[in-house]
Amino acid sequence: MTDPVRRRSSAPTIYDIAQQAGVSASTVSRALNKPGRINAETERRIREAADALGYRLNPMARSLQTGLTGNIALIMSDMTNPVYFAFVRGAERVTAEAGSTMLFADSQERPEVESDTAERMLRVADGLILVGSRLDDERIVQLAGAKPVITVNRLVEGLPSTTMDVVAGIDQLLDHLRGLGHHDLAYLSGPQTSWMNARRRQVLAAGAAERGMALTEVPTSGPTIEAGREAVGAVMTTGATAVLAYNDLLAFGLLQGAREAGVAVPGALSVVGFDDIFGADLLTPSLTTVRSPMGLVGEHAVRAVLREIAGEAPHEPPALPTELVVRESSGPAPR
Repeated sequence: MTDPVRRRSSAPTIYDIAQQAGVSASTVSRALNKPGRINAETERRIREAADALGYRLNPMARSLQTGLTGNIALIMSDMTNPVYFAFVRGAERVTAEAGSTMLFADSQERPEVESDTAERMLRVADGLILVGSRLDDERIVQLAGAKPVITVNRLVEGLPSTTMDVVAGIDQLLDHLRGLGHHDLAYLSGPQTSWMNARRRQVLAAGAAERGMALTEVPTSGPTIEAGREAVGAVMTTGATAVLAYNDLLAFGLLQGAREAGVAVPGALSVVGFDDIFGADLLTPSLTTVRSPMGLVGEHAVRAVLREIAGEAPHEPPALPTELVVRESSGPAPR
């Protein structure tokens, strides 16, 4: 009599993959658990064989064998900021290639939330990426004492980081504005706890001074559209003919506020953002901005933390260049 219960076929093992790929089981194990440790062509052949057989790594088994979870934690200062969209896509691309899993969290621009979240995530992850961290250096170093930590858009002495070269883009920006006849500039600042805000302000101030241009800082309540809208009056009192915003969200708000106040852009005031987020080219007027290569930054950050987790020698990648994108919101200085 035929057994009505059909036996489920056994799941493929690394020995099945080894036989199909023509390599040893130990080579298969290295290829799947520690990518980048063997010849790239051999690794590709092994992964193709694994896919063809429907093989899936068992995270619990890998954890028992290596002491690693296969998880990478990522904490962003504000997950709702579109600047992070490209970053996340780049980070996820490399994470998937490595066979790891990315865990996401949002610190809501609050250091205390970021600190508590980092501690919890490090219990279930092999390493941590802090993007736009609002923590002080001492706390970040403390976290790095437990497991590998990579900072993004933030430098902490002794720790690996992935940053952008803002000098290139800001130099292009200042030359662009000077060529349009602007001499009095305003900087719409970001969070005071932001390392990148301080860096952009420093480079802008030095570059403006070299070109004989004046720069006035205008504080804001945060790196948001609403904060930019609220800052229009303060910007106009500086007498500046061009304003440089810490990020595109502030610039978006400034454009809205200027329109509501009857301030012509770029006729009476030129507005420039930073990052070139989605929508910057869809505004009226479209936004002149300094583009940040956030997709590449995400890729570099994940590769850096994977190297740290594997115990490899640190490799500090060069700062990734920014570039000016000229659109409609910047024009000649009013006479």
